[in-house]
Amino acid sequence: MSRIQMTTLPNGLRVVTDTVDTVETVSAGVWVGAGTRHEPANINGVAHLLEHMAFKGTARRSPADIAREIEDVGGQINAYTSREHTAYYAKVLKNDTPLVFDILADILQNSVFDPEELARERTVVLQEIGQSHDTPDDVIFDHFQSAAYPDQPLGRPVLGPPEIVEAMTRDEIMGHMQRNYGAEAMVLTAAGNIDHETAVALAREHFGGLKRASTRETAAGVYRGGEYRENRALEQVHLVVGFPAIGYHDDDFYAATVLCSLFGGGMSSRLFQEIRENMGLVYSIYAFNAFYADCGMLSVYAGTGPEMVAELMPAIAAEVRRLPDTLEQGELVRARNQLKASTLMALESTSTRCEQMAQHLLIFDRIVPLEEQIAKIEAVDLDAVRRVARKIFAGQPTLAAVGPLEGLEDFESIVESFRPAALQYA
Repeated sequence: MSRIQMTTLPNGLRVVTDTVDTVETVSAGVWVGAGTRHEPANINGVAHLLEHMAFKGTARRSPADIAREIEDVGGQINAYTSREHTAYYAKVLKNDTPLVFDILADILQNSVFDPEELARERTVVLQEIGQSHDTPDDVIFDHFQSAAYPDQPLGRPVLGPPEIVEAMTRDEIMGHMQRNYGAEAMVLTAAGNIDHETAVALAREHFGGLKRASTRETAAGVYRGGEYRENRALEQVHLVVGFPAIGYHDDDFYAATVLCSLFGGGMSSRLFQEIRENMGLVYSIYAFNAFYADCGMLSVYAGTGPEMVAELMPAIAAEVRRLPDTLEQGELVRARNQLKASTLMALESTSTRCEQMAQHLLIFDRIVPLEEQIAKIEAVDLDAVRRVARKIFAGQPTLAAVGPLEGLEDFESIVESFRPAALQYA
């Protein structure tokens, strides 16, 4: 059994705990409702660079101190940046919980952004960007995002362009933090062997003086759709094709999740069974949803040999066209069961509990009860999946492809291969 409780501090910081007294650990973290889409174009990548710099020294701790103090007690600390959120989190044994709150508060409020450390960390991030560019099944998703949402914040890469990161100044990083890292835009969560009163007391002690952020606006995501191609001498062609879908707040959120699962979410999914198992065209293929606050996409990634790419796109298009009219109850039930099981299994991790609570509050402004999540998954029926599939697959496709592309047909032909579904259901 777990017990979820929330308290809002006077400065607006929400403190949420999920008490699980059958474990010996505590996971805790701070999630910030700001990511890549909250950056001005001239400092694209600042959210990610700030995430790195938070660990590079405070008024009280050197970078080595931050690492040693958490590892001295056998703990783990990390962070990540996404398009809408930035997270800083740690996991320790229960008796070391005060240390986690102290370190998280220190790096988020007292980082000094030393110029020498910034110069070094810029080099580290530039290497990270270079590594991403050298990894086609990684960078392909940035190219896809940019083609779907061109010339707008939601289409920009999380890591940022090298030339901008290289020129990023200390003042620009601090300005981003001041604009976005306010108490009301942050959520502090803890899960595991901790009681709520202890967490709130620690939060008051370490975060009570955190100020509110200045007002900021978020540009709406406007899906355009388009194409990105890059001929490279690789062993495989990596491609992503996708369609405009829905955001977190859409009534069809759960139906879209079930659709994605049965279409390409596992080894029993349509894409895997037909295109890998029956046709042998790929080693890897899967579908995925990208949900945002105001929009989203349903997309397919595939990797294939150059000699098979000419067959691959028509095969994916054929599965898209036939899906709405050939859905069966058995695959619907299987997809719902997979989603319910993954939802429940994820709760065995205190780290996942932390992240889920934070994201629920940042996205929905409430903790969505587990019972409600399961009930909404179970309520998805064939009619709902058919309706959502017809709506999504009628949209303008986006394509990104990297590799030896001589066998890949032109974009207009690819769009046309999906068009029968669009014409029928428009």
